[in-house]
Amino acid sequence: MTVERLPIKPKKAKKAGCPTCGLPASKEHGPFCSKRCKEIDLGKWFSGTYAIPAAEPPDSAEMEELIEAIEADKTDDKFY
Repeated sequence: MTVERLPIKPKKAKKAGCPTCGLPASKEHGPFCSKRCKEIDLGKWFSGTYAIPAAEPPDSAEMEELIEAIEADKTDDKFY
């Protein structure tokens, strides 16, 4: 039994729309369609609507516990 393989057509990449409103992007304004959408997006970054999540540093109590645990591990690993 032979299996006939159909030719695989590559999918066309979809053009990305404006991240603010979804209209087609313009070359002049980068990924945005207009200066207005560009400034709306910038305003969202400035206001804190968009934010990159960051890990909070441990507070002093957590830091003391970590230091004690590390020191305890160091003393356990010594060979006499």
